[in-house]
Amino acid sequence: MAATTATNRRVILKEYVEGYPREEHMELLRGAEVPLRLTGTEPAGSVLVRNLYLSCDPYMRPKMSRPLRESYTAAFVPGDAITGYGVARVLDSSDPRLAPGDLVWGITGWEDYSVVTPPVTKFLAKISHHGGGGVPLSYYTGILGMPGLTAYVGFHEICAPKKGETVFVSAASGAVGQLVGQFARLAGCHVVGSAGSKEKVELLKTKFGFHDAFNYKEEPDLGAALKRCFPDGIDIYFENVGGAMLDAVLLNMRVHGRIAVCGLISQYNLADGEKDAVRNLGAVIAKRLRLQGFIEPDHKHLYPQYEAWVLPYIRDGTLAYVEDVAEGLESASKALIGLFHGRNVGKQLVRVADDESSA
Repeated sequence: MAATTATNRRVILKEYVEGYPREEHMELLRGAEVPLRLTGTEPAGSVLVRNLYLSCDPYMRPKMSRPLRESYTAAFVPGDAITGYGVARVLDSSDPRLAPGDLVWGITGWEDYSVVTPPVTKFLAKISHHGGGGVPLSYYTGILGMPGLTAYVGFHEICAPKKGETVFVSAASGAVGQLVGQFARLAGCHVVGSAGSKEKVELLKTKFGFHDAFNYKEEPDLGAALKRCFPDGIDIYFENVGGAMLDAVLLNMRVHGRIAVCGLISQYNLADGEKDAVRNLGAVIAKRLRLQGFIEPDHKHLYPQYEAWVLPYIRDGTLAYVEDVAEGLESASKALIGLFHGRNVGKQLVRVADDESSA
């Protein structure tokens, strides 16, 4: 007889974080038994899922801070399970779009089982290209999930590349950066990336096909490094870092260059008084630059277009994708913290459970 309840482990935020997060800021709790079916007390349109993979993403760090000002995403609540993008199997559903047995990706909890309620259920998307499609399920935390759509929108929609243009990508070996570099190469652009270790720089050049790359930690003068790589200037900058890197890039942009800003990871662990001032904003005017921030949820309507475009490249091996997989919910806190110290190589995710099509 199939089990009707299960023990639900949860990773909670214990307290708001100042500075770099540490493992003691989070805690893995072994909770009470939970039913493996909806009880009928949930809001209409709720979905019960078994979580399979969890995504570790830089945007999660600001959500760990005490909310001091309005943001596009709400802060985590101490004592509650952390939430983020993940891949899960539906166990029960009162959402007409989803049925038991469906695989989904979207926002879920850092726990074994989650009840996802409206309006968050609108961010659950059914997965239809697994198994016979030859696409690993874990890819929906990355190349076929939020990071993939982020790379596509930022590069193709915001930066509007032209063949022969020069492209610079910071944090280039991460989940988004490794894709932007390959998209740039496919578009006929000359692409250079920066990363934080010799291993990652080599990965950019040999695995992802960047034309050049450098270790920013070994460069005493970022502006000089960019001038060396781009003697005639940068047409497109895909911004993941902020701070000193952005300041150096602004002086090396070409007239009418475009900058897509999807992250500022160098600033997330700094107090307001410690954040790096951007001193070269005058270049935005002098060079008539377009600098645009964006977030993936605003562009969900483009996902079908992106998926149709990217799947053939994944299946024929044109696009490479590297994952850094931590095993088990008990490793989730350490994996997330590692992002902010550059410990991951490729897309960081956590495998919570194997997909056995059951609880």
